[in-house]
Amino acid sequence: MAQHFSLAACDVVGFDLDHTLCRYNLPESAPKLLQHLIYNSFAQFLVKEKGYDKELLTVTPEDWDFCCKGLALDLEDGSFIKLADNGTVLRASNGTKMMSPEAVAEEYGRKEWKHFMSDTEMACRSGKYYFYDNYFDLPGALLCARVVDTLTKHNNGQKTFDFWKDIVAAIQHNYKMSAFKENYGIYFPEIKRDPGKYIHRCPESVKKWLRQLKNSGKILLLITSSHSDYCRLLCEYILGNDFPDLFDVVITNALKPGFFSHLPTQRPFWTLENDEEQETLPSLDKPGWYSQGNAVHLYELLKKMTGKPEPKVVYFGDSMHSDIFPAHHYSNWETVLILEELSGDMDIKTEESEPLEKKRKYEEMKTKSLNTLSKKWGSFFIDSISGLKHTEDSLVYTWSSKRISTYSTIAIPSIEAIAELPLDYKFTRFSANNSKTAGYYPNPPKALSNGGTLKTK
Repeated sequence: MAQHFSLAACDVVGFDLDHTLCRYNLPESAPKLLQHLIYNSFAQFLVKEKGYDKELLTVTPEDWDFCCKGLALDLEDGSFIKLADNGTVLRASNGTKMMSPEAVAEEYGRKEWKHFMSDTEMACRSGKYYFYDNYFDLPGALLCARVVDTLTKHNNGQKTFDFWKDIVAAIQHNYKMSAFKENYGIYFPEIKRDPGKYIHRCPESVKKWLRQLKNSGKILLLITSSHSDYCRLLCEYILGNDFPDLFDVVITNALKPGFFSHLPTQRPFWTLENDEEQETLPSLDKPGWYSQGNAVHLYELLKKMTGKPEPKVVYFGDSMHSDIFPAHHYSNWETVLILEELSGDMDIKTEESEPLEKKRKYEEMKTKSLNTLSKKWGSFFIDSISGLKHTEDSLVYTWSSKRISTYSTIAIPSIEAIAELPLDYKFTRFSANNSKTAGYYPNPPKALSNGGTLKTK
């Protein structure tokens, strides 16, 4: 495999929408507006429709420290766990109550977590566990943990739980396909009322970069699991009313990661009219705006559009589960992970070739960065083995960190971070021939700066 990756070598450039092209208001220094909105939309449903304890409706600033990407929820016993790269448990909690390192070692030992399987199998959701890997998910993690707390308190130390069906009902209540049009639930009405409160407009550098890609002959895709009406609202706000001119193919309600699945689970594409699905298509024959579908039929269209038997596709996304893993594993696409945690680690000491203006932008983004270190859960990238003193010898890569280097071509904090680079810029890619930190741009996370000394268990 080549040591470097360049957009100039790609025929097709695809994008996820939420938290990729569309950046939400997530800075640590600002009120957690989006997180509160998502949390409240689910909590209100649980309390009003399912009879859960009203204390779920009150969230303190300290509560948010529980939220950390890369956690798994055991749906039966209500425990949350953080995994090492080999599947052993690094940290765990019962609801929001963190277990001591000694308790973790006694409960889980040095063996693989009971639900840990091969990495490819674990990429799918399960009826036994749920992984939290993106910012839309995280408020739900806090809510589920607090549900476990209340059920344990009011039911004499309850040990097994059956609340997940109610969480799914809350998600369906707020995000069902007709919710946007009907002004239904809490989430969509609030976003429609004041999108600027939650969403950042794309900077001019990103708009210029998209046009540059288009003008250089690249085919541009937008593939999102959001429905067409919500997609249109976001895109008009962040890119302008002429946003459809930027993309050759727009696919909404893509139902990722299933979009990337192979037979026999491929969904057909649907035509759209006034944001309503009309009829199914046996294949995809021309550019346009579609609903659902699958990557295999899309790739056949891309062959026709490029005139190449194997056009090279790169896909940008923020979710390892929905975007990066399936696009890499099933479709063999290049993948660029949007990892907003990197913005907190961005150092102004970037490559000497970077213009001064670019360095200033990095410094600007650093002041708006996320807190990547949860006091409860530690670093997203590394941790120490439970029960051992926190020394260099005990540090290991997390499972989340391993998946980034395994399935991403490169990882960047935002599209803005690369928008002013030339299209033929050569990024060092993640690969077995490079270090585990090689694919992070502009710099590796500070937590991994001594990555060569870390253990791969």
